[in-house]
Amino acid sequence: MIKLDETDVRLLALLQEDCKKTTKAYALALGLSATAVYERIKRLERSGTITHYAALLDKEMVGKSFVAFCHVKLVQHAKDYVRLFERKVLELEEVAECYHISGDYDYILKILVADMPQYRDFMVTKLTAIDHIGSTHSSFVISAVKHTTAIPVVPNK
Repeated sequence: MIKLDETDVRLLALLQEDCKKTTKAYALALGLSATAVYERIKRLERSGTITHYAALLDKEMVGKSFVAFCHVKLVQHAKDYVRLFERKVLELEEVAECYHISGDYDYILKILVADMPQYRDFMVTKLTAIDHIGSTHSSFVISAVKHTTAIPVVPNK
């Protein structure tokens, strides 16, 4: 873990809010020179603190406004079944996120599609076609109460 000071934390918040601003704009906000901000950003990238930059899309505008969370239980938690499932899930474009979890189910998937018929088709033709799935349980998003991609960061000393 890299040591982050208060300025790093403020810079990371600014970058998470809008990473398309110029180094000069961040420098003005932080009261630093553009060179100092540039060097901080490069240090954060080299350390792996900043992993990549991305554009966030409006799900409605790209026809992916139906959001479902699907719990998946494998028939057995054997290493080969786990590897196969994870490899197959990586190929499914509808799956935005997949987490191996504890509890009654083995995985939770966040799935983005256009509508319920498309979700049904995804479940029948793609997800449940993967070998060794024992059961699934789906929940559908009614409305988003909170959604952020920002990770809260505090200085570490």
